[in-house]
Amino acid sequence: MLSLKGFNKFIVPENVVWVVIGFGIVVRVAQYVWNRSLWADEAVLALNIVNRSFWELLQPLDYDQGAPLGFLMVEKLAVQVFGNNEYALRLFPLICGVVSLFLFYGLAKRFIQGWGITIALALFASLHYLVYYSSEVKQYSSDVAIALFCSLLSLRLLSPKLGIYDVLILSLGGAIAIWFSHPAIFVLVGVGGSCFLLKLVKKEEIKLTNYLAIYSSWIISFIAFYFISIKNLSSDEDLLTSWQKAFPSFPLDIIWYLDAFGKFFYRPLGFNGPFDGLAIIIFVVGCIAYYHRNKRSLLIIVSPILVTFLASAIQKYPFRSRLVLFLTPFVILLIAEGVDYLRRKTKYKFAPIASIVILLLLLATPVISASQLMVKPYLRGEIKPVISYVKTNQKPGDILYIYQRGKYQFIYYAEKFGYQKGDYIIGVDDLDKYDGKKLSEAEWQRYKNDLDNLRGNKRVWLLFSHATVPSENKKIISYLDSIGKQIDFFRQPGAFVYLYDLT
Repeated sequence: MLSLKGFNKFIVPENVVWVVIGFGIVVRVAQYVWNRSLWADEAVLALNIVNRSFWELLQPLDYDQGAPLGFLMVEKLAVQVFGNNEYALRLFPLICGVVSLFLFYGLAKRFIQGWGITIALALFASLHYLVYYSSEVKQYSSDVAIALFCSLLSLRLLSPKLGIYDVLILSLGGAIAIWFSHPAIFVLVGVGGSCFLLKLVKKEEIKLTNYLAIYSSWIISFIAFYFISIKNLSSDEDLLTSWQKAFPSFPLDIIWYLDAFGKFFYRPLGFNGPFDGLAIIIFVVGCIAYYHRNKRSLLIIVSPILVTFLASAIQKYPFRSRLVLFLTPFVILLIAEGVDYLRRKTKYKFAPIASIVILLLLLATPVISASQLMVKPYLRGEIKPVISYVKTNQKPGDILYIYQRGKYQFIYYAEKFGYQKGDYIIGVDDLDKYDGKKLSEAEWQRYKNDLDNLRGNKRVWLLFSHATVPSENKKIISYLDSIGKQIDFFRQPGAFVYLYDLT
């Protein structure tokens, strides 16, 4: 048996770190292995990846989608090598999610010490959105990985002397990263610019030609990327409308910045209820502690956040939920510093106890939630088993009607279940300014007309997915009950189907 002395020897930050990293890998792989259905946002991007050639992916994407070209190319390659399936489409996000754990560990070792590193890793390994996006067909997991890579890369600029090899690695690494992540440039500008500024302040010897070569390569790469890809996104009216609240009304709208950053702790950081307020307080404590301990390092850590806010101020990048997931590592570092600072303040009798309580409050929910993924995955729109149920029970002459918000999910899976165009009806498009919030009178009239066209049929399957407005669903079903008789019903998380006799 392991003696108490041996146990104490094992329980040191350096050993616990690898247990935490192992936990982070397991929960990410577990969510991936469950192979849940693609939900609406994944399906629209997947249709672009699957139905286009490599060359066609250079053109503006369909369905108001946007993703970095490097990400799209890797996704297309995965589909061609491993086939058109969820595992292939989610493989790159998973790899990025796993690699991020090691990159974050490398970054944490540069800025915090001892148990602070373990605390930071525990948060990074278990927070919900960092785990979730590691198995979603979106670029947010790779955004995090590339933000970490760009941070570690840019820190090389602090080296006393930059050799040819350093200049080459910095130039190529940053230039390539820009093509794989839209916000990579914010991290390069923030961390890279801070490192250069710190060297100037310390009056260190700087070989300007080396720095000019590095920064020029990043700028040239970004300009090329902007005109080939980002410019099209910035002129997309639907995207601009959906992002409207993600920008301040004017550059010096302090209230907006405080509100946006406060919401950041709820999403994408993932603290709910009173815990987001606690996380904000500990973040501030971490900033203050770092300011007294190492002002220069604090500048480096917060620089990507400041640059992203600047981009939002000039209406160029939305500061909102998953789009700023790449900033979570930097905020986590400061939260961990805040908790560890309280632990180290032993001159205050209750400070160590308070730090343990705070750590448990911050970690309990994400760790428990992440642990549950090993036995119960997080599901959003399980349309696959619903389509399978319809296919199994469908009779010749049956009508299949697809609720329009689930149409892209259905279209992605239709061929896999043997459905061709003409075998189903896509519901009327109800998108208007109230979409996703409530059912307007104009929408309801369109729905009624659409459903009235189904009258006279003895067996009508009505398949719903991404049906996120309960009042709308209730009103539709109530109307169906008034014009027909329900025969069957089958539900899965986020998706369901009704069978009605509408004669």
